[in-house]
Amino acid sequence: MLLKEDAASAICEKLGVSRETAKTLHQYVKTLQKWQAKINLVSRTSLDDVWRRHILDSGQIFPILSGADSHIMDIGSGAGLPGLIIAIMRHGVFGKDATPVTLVESDQRKCAFLSVAAKTCGVSVRIINDRLEKLPPQSPDIITARALAPAEALLKLTALQHHEGLKCIFLKGENVDEELTRLKDYPNIKVKKIPSITNPNGVILTLTGFKSAKII
Repeated sequence: MLLKEDAASAICEKLGVSRETAKTLHQYVKTLQKWQAKINLVSRTSLDDVWRRHILDSGQIFPILSGADSHIMDIGSGAGLPGLIIAIMRHGVFGKDATPVTLVESDQRKCAFLSVAAKTCGVSVRIINDRLEKLPPQSPDIITARALAPAEALLKLTALQHHEGLKCIFLKGENVDEELTRLKDYPNIKVKKIPSITNPNGVILTLTGFKSAKII
């Protein structure tokens, strides 16, 4: 079994990040561990395997994101997974040229964590402390979510954000096929499933084919 530091190095290598970005990810983990003692950001049992369960799981979607100028909106950001991890990796590749990732979170305490973590890691993000369903249209190019809600619920919650060209990227578990059968209100949606590299039963679900905002 790999020691924690060896596991961190192996995962940073798997993600293909630079040495500087690896240092920033380490700083994120330290900040997460510090704040976890104050508020519940992730399950306590997952902290022992934080690099695989959270950093690798979140970072694996980075290769399928668009370039530096795309507007990425992470919903239900919580501990910044995957949104803040994406922002860190994006900064490592594009630097200050990257459009800030928007992190949407309704819990004010978690927003405070996101603000401190982003500042500590030296990345620029836009934090919105509001309920998703009340959020005015933000015109995101990509919406990301992890462990938030079933696919149908996610689409209803993001209804005001839907537009032609939008791509949704959701990290999903073993119930994804059951969730997809419930998307009868979205007949134009095109579905693609990419196997997760952290969970044999998990997938990266991408949804495209949005035509216009669907208010429900």
